[in-house]
Amino acid sequence: MDTLIYDGDCAFCLRCVQWMQKHFKRVPHIVAWQKADLGSLGLTAEQCQTALQWVSADSSRILSAHKAVARVCKDAGGWITVAGYALSLPVVSPIAGVVYRWVARNRQKMPGGTAACAIDFEKKI
Repeated sequence: MDTLIYDGDCAFCLRCVQWMQKHFKRVPHIVAWQKADLGSLGLTAEQCQTALQWVSADSSRILSAHKAVARVCKDAGGWITVAGYALSLPVVSPIAGVVYRWVARNRQKMPGGTAACAIDFEKKI
């Protein structure tokens, strides 16, 4: 089963994961990076601190940030699958990347976000 790795210390991220679990027909295995065996997934803590990570069932493919979101949406079933394919379009993907980075930088200000959600991008990227 594919795995989605999110920041378990971020209340905004947790709310997004909970929303997805409630509204998507199919979801991957979901785990906070703080509780995951990152080495077996081919990930580092730094990767997981800065972006959502999607890892294929055989760990041969890793997608980050907006590309991870698009992949989860593609696999979700129902209407959200269309959004996943739209996010992957060559003309949309770069825009989705900009939006993802903006949300990540401001996630402490998003609904459900707290000061603990903030990322110091100067140190991370």
